[in-house]
Amino acid sequence: MPHFVRVAQRAEIPESGGKCVEIEGKRIAIFRVGDGFHAIDDECTHQGAPLSEGTVEGEEVECPWHGSRFDLRTGEATGPPADEPVSTYTVRVIGEDVEVEI
Repeated sequence: MPHFVRVAQRAEIPESGGKCVEIEGKRIAIFRVGDGFHAIDDECTHQGAPLSEGTVEGEEVECPWHGSRFDLRTGEATGPPADEPVSTYTVRVIGEDVEVEI
């Protein structure tokens, strides 16, 4: 049964940046873009790089190892060398708490 898990405070996630959290043994990257938050797998589908360490431009993150790009809203691979998407997760903010549905 899906449920929400508190992963961070709003202030812990940098503007146009990411943070890796572990939820039930799974590494998830949380990104803040403006007032919105996105959650995707923290592993690039090309060679497993930590996407939470990537550069955010608009609604995309660039992999820090080989430059693959992923849409933070859909998980779609938008730039090579990755051609497989990453999973996305629903995020909600309650007060200052950021929660992810798993």
